[in-house]
Amino acid sequence: MSLVELARYPNGVEAEIARTLLESHGLLAVTFDSGMNIADSAAFAIPVRLMVLDEERDEAEMILRELGGV
Repeated sequence: MSLVELARYPNGVEAEIARTLLESHGLLAVTFDSGMNIADSAAFAIPVRLMVLDEERDEAEMILRELGGV
């Protein structure tokens, strides 16, 4: 059981919306680096990463794709 990167977001708000959406579908999802990009223009240098279990990646991609890549 390992985590893989599913998506990158320019800010923590967008990443948390996607994370809670995945969790509402019963998938484990966590965000990495959400506290690292709070400075001006740091979002481009340090995006917030949305991580999911490797075995749930395909299902998570489908959920996000259906909602327009939240």
